[in-house]
Formats: sequence, C-alpha cells, structure tokens
Amino acid sequence: MDVKFLQSINDISAADWNTLFNTDYPFIQHEFLFLLESSGCTQRATGWDPCHIIVSDNDQLIAAMPSYIKTHSYGEYVFDWAWANAYQQHGLNYYPKLLSAIPFTPATGPRLAFAKTVDGGEEKINIIRHIDQAIRDKFNSQSLSSWHLLFPDAELSSLLEQCQWEQRIGIQYHWFNRNYASFDNFLDSFKSRKRKTVRKEREAVAKQDISMRIVSDDNISKELMSKFYRFYHLTYLKRSGQQGYLNLRFFQLLLSKMSSNLVMICAIKDEVLIGAALCFKDSTTLYGRYWGCDQEYDFLHFEACYYQGIEYCIDTGLQRFDPGAQGEHKIPRGFEPTKTYSNHVILNKEFQQAINHFIQEERLQITAYSEQLSKSLPFKESHI
Repeated sequence: MDVKFLQSINDISAADWNTLFNTDYPFIQHEFLFLLESSGCTQRATGWDPCHIIVSDNDQLIAAMPSYIKTHSYGEYVFDWAWANAYQQHGLNYYPKLLSAIPFTPATGPRLAFAKTVDGGEEKINIIRHIDQAIRDKFNSQSLSSWHLLFPDAELSSLLEQCQWEQRIGIQYHWFNRNYASFDNFLDSFKSRKRKTVRKEREAVAKQDISMRIVSDDNISKELMSKFYRFYHLTYLKRSGQQGYLNLRFFQLLLSKMSSNLVMICAIKDEVLIGAALCFKDSTTLYGRYWGCDQEYDFLHFEACYYQGIEYCIDTGLQRFDPGAQGEHKIPRGFEPTKTYSNHVILNKEFQQAINHFIQEERLQITAYSEQLSKSLPFKESHI
C-alpha cells in the first residue's frame, strides 16, 4: 500500500478525485478545492499549505483525503487555541500541524474517501493505519505536533477513533424538513408564542420596506457577485477588524466553475441591494455560508440567513438546512442541536493525555448541554 502527499489538488485529476468521493457534496469537489488554491486563499503564505493524501494499492487509487499543513488555527471552527497556548507556555511548538479539513467550511461531510473495492470496516481501518504511519514517517523530521480531521460524518469519526484518533464532539444547529408544505405549515408545528415571535420578526423586515429575492445558478451575475463580496468584506471588517478569508477572485471563479451549486438570497430596499447571503446546495442540503450587508436592519440577518433558507428548502424539497457554525439563537427559530465530530492525534505523550482528558470532559458537558437545548425547541409536544 502506497501513501503519497500532494502539494496541489491538481496533482490528481478531477475525474479520479471526484469519482473516488462519489458525492455531490460541494465542498469536497476537486473544483472547489482547486478554486481555493488558484485564487490564492490556500497556499503556504496564508497558512494553508496543500498536502493532500492519496492511497494506492497495486497502482489503483483506493483512498484520498484533503489535507493542509497549518501554521495557525484560523478558519477551522474546531477551536484548539488553548492547546496551542499550552504548548507555547511549555516552550514547545504546536505549529506546524497537519489538518484534514475543508478550509473555512464548518460543514459536516465526506473527508476520507474509499474506493468501491474497499470492502468493510476492517479494510478501511487498515487504510487509516497506513495513513497514520505515513504521516509519522514523513513528518517526524519536521517536528509536526499533531494531526486533525474536522467535520467528518459519524461513521468515519468512529473508524478514526478505533485507530486512536481521539474523537471530539461539538454542536451545530440544523433545520430538518419534515415534509412541510409551506413556511406557514412549518410554523404550525410551533407553540403559539414562538410562532408569533417568528412572524413578528418577518413582518418587521417588510415594514422597513425591504423585499427579498432569491437568485441561483447561472442567474447570479458577475456584477451581483461583486456587490455581494463588498458586503461580505465590510461585514468581516466590522466584526473582527480583519478581512474575510476569501477574496474576490475566489467568488468570481465560483460563478464560472460551480454556479449550479450557488443560491444567493438578496435583500433589496428602494430598488437597491443592501445585503445578501450566499449559500451552497446539493441534492439534499442547503448550506448557509457567507453573509454581508451595508448597515444593520432589524431582523434582516434572521430573514436572509435563516427564514429565506428554510422557505427555499421547503419549495425545492431539500431535506436539511445547515446554516453554519455556532448560534444558540437558531434554537427558537426551529434549528435543532446536531452533533458534529472531529478527530485528533497528539504526538507529545504528556499533552496527549491532558488533551484527551479535556476532550472526554468536554464531551460530557456538550452532551448535557445538547439535552438542555433540546428542551428549548419551539415545537409543540406532538411534533417532537
């Protein structure tokens, strides 16, 4: 079994990569990873040095995993800053580390693909162990502190855990389509007071003379994308004082390469675009990804980033809406606490024990917290 590390996603053909993953999940597509590289968003200078992993057996490709050498922990959404600080306080280097993830994308999905010829869990575990050993062999001389895999599905996370990649649990808030006929039908599942609150929020947007329009696929123009990018950029500056992770070229390339995966929710006032949310879609799920506006309007963020997305899913038959990371405020709006996973290998034995203990304690807290949040859902008892 041969494990190789690629310095660019273009070191493997799009056909080979996409056939191996065999999914329409947009963020694992060769095209998406290539756009991140070719736009300059993922490169050594930005702290995202491509190091994709492929596995072959008898010259046949049998597994692949997107990976990067990281020199910081920005853009990951599984926070390990405390681990890095602890290393620093003890005079040790936490960076570089190896990260298997989709850059800037906290959306659960495929992370390690296996060929159809790979039959059963034992064979998959054998491949994972070969990958683990290859990482140890290649990077031992570079003093790699650790490797991490973020937002896999539960099945892969369990396989990794069996290979001593410690499993960490997180929470996001997702909406699930229970065959709703309309948004009002969805609200009928709410308790009366919660239902009234949502309606008041939506009415408040209309009372500000703001109308909403959804533009998707090839109907998103270059001009519209440029206006969206300005909102996205300004919103990042206002919130963090820093530029967004993604540049205008990345968004422009999306139009030419992946327009069929795009849904833009536009807010318009006095015939002028005042804000927009850019989402991705596949055959089952809408993914809320980027948002921006020129100034704050009452409840506009909720309308553009949540309610319009729910309506779109109902109208198009999508089964799930993943609106992005964090946000307890999504709970009273019908988004349900949903477990996310990550897996971690720490080389330093002392830190490994401490971090694994932290992860185990954190898991108990998050499980209890999730159960508590579930009690705050707005649904009637008959709906739960």
